[in-house]
Amino acid sequence: MDRFDAMQAFVRVVEAGSFTKAAETLHMSKTTVTHLVQQLETRLRVKLLNRTTRKVNVTADGAVYYQRVIHLLAEMHDAETSLSGASATPRGRLRVDVPSPLARMILIPALPQFYARYPEIQIDMGVSDRIVDMIDENVDCVVRGGELVDLSLMARRVADLQLGVFAAPAYLEASGRPEHPLELERSEHHTVGFLWARTGRALPYSLHKGDEHLQVKAQYRLAVDDGNAYLAAGLAGLGIIWLPTYMSAAHVARGELVELFEDWTLESMPLYIAYPPNRHISLKLRVFIDWVAELMAEHAPVAHRSIT
Repeated sequence: MDRFDAMQAFVRVVEAGSFTKAAETLHMSKTTVTHLVQQLETRLRVKLLNRTTRKVNVTADGAVYYQRVIHLLAEMHDAETSLSGASATPRGRLRVDVPSPLARMILIPALPQFYARYPEIQIDMGVSDRIVDMIDENVDCVVRGGELVDLSLMARRVADLQLGVFAAPAYLEASGRPEHPLELERSEHHTVGFLWARTGRALPYSLHKGDEHLQVKAQYRLAVDDGNAYLAAGLAGLGIIWLPTYMSAAHVARGELVELFEDWTLESMPLYIAYPPNRHISLKLRVFIDWVAELMAEHAPVAHRSIT
């Protein structure tokens, strides 16, 4: 038995909750993973996992062993990457999930520069605004806008997205230009709603001007759960939209969107890279996080640097 492979298999089964899913992420057969864990249990003379037909649960002994093993594997990884040759060449597959507009407008166009630096990193990029189970889906990190709800995650704040309110000329021609944000709560105006994955509903927007603070609960005829679809709906004149500057700037310059309420300020939206608390930050993940932070500093720098 290769003790390192066995410990790695055990950790992945605990995190995935399934021998099948663990085998997929390790690129091994389910039989091999099962045998490795069984051999580990035999060697330790303790039961690490309770197996049923539906799921796998870690035992009390297994939970203690898991906590020690993840630290041991992290130390082994650090020992390897501390060598000059290894630390200079991050390599391997990285699984990430990012919002669709951020991928289309910022990250993917900049990837040639990333690969020029790190040619041996392979990225599997999920492009979505959905909630991702990073352990179950074996995702190394996610990039998400808004305050983090799952406080168990480790996260780095990489940007503060400045927001504005916009409408297409066609919408303004048909419905008129609102002069005050509260006009959006009246029947003659509509917004495009964005359905946040964690709530499944559109949220009110906060604006302020001097001492006046508002929570605008606008009516919508269409709500979507994808950033690119949200932008497309606004461009089509289906309603007023709230956008980060990086999404709106080019369309405003071309006259496709008009900014509203320019004398009002919207609360900025923090952008985070989050990753599982028990997942060791590999060199490939570390350089990816640093690269995203460096890239976002050009587009939407953090107003007050913070780490969560």
